Amino acid sequence: MKIHEYQAKQILAKYGVPVPRGSVAFSVDEATQVADDLASEICVVKAQIHAGGRGKGGGVKVSKGKA
Repeated sequence: MKIHEYQAKQILAKYGVPVPRGSVAFSVDEATQVADDLASEICVVKAQIHAGGRGKGGGVKVSKGKA
């Protein structure tokens, strides 16, 4: 079974397993809203793809405030 990270987090949370705060966004506007809702100075933005090596391929970015 191949599922995205956000889907795995939803399943784990459903059964009471603690997961980091966050949400999935499908657009820049949605990502901005999620960042605002989290009210954190630092956010991690991750591409949701069925492949390994997201970090090496540039699919994981740390955001420090709005750019």
